[in-house]
Amino acid sequence: MSGLSASTGLKQYLVVTANYWAFTLTDGALRMLIVLHFYQLGYSPLAIASLFLFYEFFGVVTNLVGGWLGARIGLNKTMNIGLALQVLALAMLLVPSGFLTVLWVMAAQALSGIAKDLNKMSAKSSLKLLLPENAQGALYKWVAILTGSKNALKGVGFFLGGLLLSLYGFQGAVAAMAAALALIWLLSLVLLKKDLGKSSFKPKFKDLFSKSAAINRLSAARLLLFGARDIWFVIALPLYLSGNFAWSQTEVGAFLACWVIAYGAVQALAPALTGSKAGSKAGSKAGKNTGKVPNQHTALFWACLLCGLPLLLSLVMQQSAAPLWLLVGGLLLFGAVFAVNSSLHSYLIVSMASRDGVSLDVGFYYMANAMGRLIGTLLSGWVYQAYGFHACLYLSSAFLLGTVLVTWRLNTTPQASLQ
Repeated sequence: MSGLSASTGLKQYLVVTANYWAFTLTDGALRMLIVLHFYQLGYSPLAIASLFLFYEFFGVVTNLVGGWLGARIGLNKTMNIGLALQVLALAMLLVPSGFLTVLWVMAAQALSGIAKDLNKMSAKSSLKLLLPENAQGALYKWVAILTGSKNALKGVGFFLGGLLLSLYGFQGAVAAMAAALALIWLLSLVLLKKDLGKSSFKPKFKDLFSKSAAINRLSAARLLLFGARDIWFVIALPLYLSGNFAWSQTEVGAFLACWVIAYGAVQALAPALTGSKAGSKAGSKAGKNTGKVPNQHTALFWACLLCGLPLLLSLVMQQSAAPLWLLVGGLLLFGAVFAVNSSLHSYLIVSMASRDGVSLDVGFYYMANAMGRLIGTLLSGWVYQAYGFHACLYLSSAFLLGTVLVTWRLNTTPQASLQ
């Protein structure tokens, strides 16, 4: 297990996962707190979207530089730096309400964006190193579990954010999250193995950009995939539910929480849904697993299934006397198919990445992921404000068509099917 015993590797996986879970819980709650709190204060959808501008922009930069940093100093350090920065970002929001200007919140969100992507890049990259190189089935399973459980907790965070805002106000909720995450950070400093993921060479700054055509194409597909989701989900959907259907803060938070929890559950089940099989023991005698693992054809099939769903949902809603229930059902269907797409992509990048300096390839890929979220977030606020919710759905399908076309050109399979 890359120099680690099976039991040591499992313990490190559990530490990495616990860190990722704790961080994601606060990240989801904070996003919902900011959206609902500033909407309450009378901010326009575009102004709310702008609060996340630095969050997404610095996520782009962090994934690019963070992969290089992780290869040089170790993934344990980049993960702990991410936790510390999130505590600082939360602390910045504890100032008196009069100081919570747009620029101040944007600055706090910039720190949070850096923290989130350092944490995610470190967690995803470390899985490559905690399993034997030929254990592709187990790798798919571990990536799916980590990704799915993270998103389930993000859904809990959405619910928690809406609930705490209703019960204790903005600052009370933020203070509680900052204290809890500070404790997790202190535990991580003690438990996480030193130099995990440190490369055998000193990567140069020019190594930030991937030289692999397959990884570049997969990264482009990821950008379009997450842009397609966030165009209608991040800003437009909660404001549409609140404004058009008079949903309360807690109702919006609870619904989005349930959606993300279900989405995470489907991600964790992706290996079963795509027909791939993994061996039951990650660190088995020869590190072998049976069955096939996903390739570009699997990703293309699931991207095609997703492509027309937002457009179809919009058309059906506009012809219905009960658009709310169609929206709920359509959102659940979209979430299930999107979750499989996301899980497939997450496995493919870890599988295709170089083992030595894995964080370089993974960081570049998640840079594209962050760029997609940045574009989607900005378009979600602007398109919703200018043209309405259905325009966001149309644009989402256009982005997904781009995902299909790029995935169709993805000619390199992940590492060979296991024997």
